Amino acid sequence: QVQLMESGGGSVQAGGSLRLSCVASGITYTKACMAWFRQFPGKEREGVAAIDSDGSANYADSVKGRFTISRDNAKNTLYLQMNSLKPEDSATYYCAADLFRVVPGCYSGADYGMDYWGQGTLVTISS
Repeated sequence: QVQLMESGGGSVQAGGSLRLSCVASGITYTKACMAWFRQFPGKEREGVAAIDSDGSANYADSVKGRFTISRDNAKNTLYLQMNSLKPEDSATYYCAADLFRVVPGCYSGADYGMDYWGQGTLVTISS
């Protein structure tokens, strides 16, 4: 069965950095749109960043310039480098994959187009 597994979450002070990873099993997503989402307690999840099969990426305005999404297709792994972290970045972060590409494009907010989701990893930023 296809599974996405996130790791790298934790607790850091404001201004610090974290690197999240997402490893896929049961699938090779070379052509997939891969994305990161986050969810605050009691809120709906929101898009953070997305990266297409050709490496092109886009970001939510709130993280632009601070976060970088990347992928290693040989390792079936997705990454999110998070720098200059702020307390408002505290959330559960989810990895997602759009394999079937029914929805055109690859955009950070297109959660409706995602076919698979990870279990989430918690990120806590203290001030």
